[in-house]
Parts: sequence; C-alpha cells; structure tokens
Amino acid sequence: MPPLSSRNPSKFIGRIGTFRQLEILIAVHQFKSIKRASENLHLTQPTVSMQLKKLSDAIGLPLYHQNGKTLDFTEAGEIMAAAAFEVLERMRYLDMELSELRGLKSGTLRLAVVTTSKYFIPHLLGPFCERYPSIDIEFNVGNRQQIINRLDAGIDDIYVFSNLPERNDIETIDFLDNPLVVLAPENHPLAGNSTISLKRLSEEPFLAREKGSGTRYATEKFLKKAGASMNVRITIESNEAIKHSVMSGLGIAILSEHTLNFGDRNGLIKLNVQQFPIMTKWYLVRLNNRNLSPIAKTFLHYLETEGKESLLKELNN
Repeated sequence: MPPLSSRNPSKFIGRIGTFRQLEILIAVHQFKSIKRASENLHLTQPTVSMQLKKLSDAIGLPLYHQNGKTLDFTEAGEIMAAAAFEVLERMRYLDMELSELRGLKSGTLRLAVVTTSKYFIPHLLGPFCERYPSIDIEFNVGNRQQIINRLDAGIDDIYVFSNLPERNDIETIDFLDNPLVVLAPENHPLAGNSTISLKRLSEEPFLAREKGSGTRYATEKFLKKAGASMNVRITIESNEAIKHSVMSGLGIAILSEHTLNFGDRNGLIKLNVQQFPIMTKWYLVRLNNRNLSPIAKTFLHYLETEGKESLLKELNN
C-alpha cells in the first residue's frame, strides 16, 4: 500500500458522515422504520431523522421514500447501507484484532438463534463468558424465518438452526440432535398406550407453533410425507405458552425434547407415537463469504469441543 502522502483521498470521505450516522442508517435499513430504529438505538425519532437527512445531504441523493408505515430504500440508500455495514464491521474486527495482539479476548459476539435453541445456548454462553469476561454478547432469538432474514442481511457472526435454509452461501456444522416429541398432559386418555398410530394422533386437537417456526416446518414436512396432518386448534408463538396450554388440557403438541430437558416439565408426558420422535439436528451456521472475528472463531472452537462435550453430559444426566 502506498504511503498516505502519495494518495489523494476523495473529498467525499471527509463529508460522508460520522460512524454514528452509519450506525443509524444500518438500524433504519434493518427495521425499515424510523420509530423502531430509534427505539433500538435509544434515540428520539427527530434525532434519527435529522442524522439521516445530514447523510442524505452529504451524498446529494435521497436514501429512502416513505411508503405508509414502512420505508422503501432507494438504490443510493441500499448502496450506502451495504457500505456502512462493511465499514463498521471492519472497525469491529480491528478492535478485536488489536485486542488479540495485546493478549486479551474482547469485543462483541453476535449470535442469532431460532427460538427453541434458547433452552441450551445459555448453558454454553455461561462458561464461555466466565472465561472471557471482557466480551459483549448480542443474543438475538426469533423463529426460523426471522433468523433467515438476519442471515440474509449478514448481521450476525454465528446462527443456530434446526432446519437449514436452502442456500449455497453458508457453511454448516452438525452440532446436536434435536428430537421432536409429542407432549400431552399427564391425565390424557392416550397416556397409557404403548403405541399410538399417526391416524389416531391426527384426531387430537393440536397446539402448534406459528408459521415460520422451525418446529412447525419440520412437523408439517414429516406429517405430509407420512400422509397425516395436524388438527390445529390454537396457534401459539411461544414454546412455554404451548407447554402450559398442554398442561391445562387445551390439546397436545409437538415440541423439541430440549424444552423438557432444560425447562419445566411438571404435568407433562411424552406420548408413545409411531415414527416418533422426529429426528432433526441443530446446526451452527455462518456465511462463507464473511470472515469470522477473532472472538467468533474462539467461540466456534469452544462450541465444537468442550462446550458440546459439557452439554451432552448435562443432557445425559
């Protein structure tokens, strides 16, 4: 690289805006809403709007257009948002790389996980954070479609899925078994049956996760292949709410066995249904065109070695 004195940096660099303006731009682009971005950044809506206007004035082009309650980004806005993300990511990596040279492990680790994995991921994060107390964790939980949206935007370092998105730009690691089981209240009429057919099961009222959920996706895929279906009585966006609804006798449900292993199981039993459990997997996922930060590399190595080993011991006890 030539010395700074021999280069002619564009005047554009001097007026493109502050890092804070770039952070605001990324948040507004992610949420497509001034209101939601301001809440996420803990800023007022006028402040967010003013900073984006300054950025728009600096480049001489509009960044977005208002479309009802959402924002449609212009071509210039899309280009700016992508560039802003690259700039801030490089600064984040720089901070961690310099920290590593100083013999420290610090920085921010960004994780995005599907809802059910929240039952075991904290058991992995706890020991890791004790070992590296200087790191910050951004831990985002959502249903399968929400985490795919974050993957599309390239927001996080590592993602956790139980049903992989169909795409060619990711690297995956087979991490853990994720058996899906049929849950019922302890006093359910089928509780004592040694074998229950899928046909008989389909007659029962089901409590199901919402569309976009990985559990719902895997369940419907399995039942369709088996020529069966769910008699969905209630759709619920929470595993814990489903479990309590099952306890209350509102219906039966198909959930990950991890919701029992790491959660409240009082009043619940697993029914002995033919072809169950549905065997799925937990996968660690990263974009293959994105370099992992030093702390993300360290965490991924921890997950694949002692983290996984300690988690399996806990599951088997």
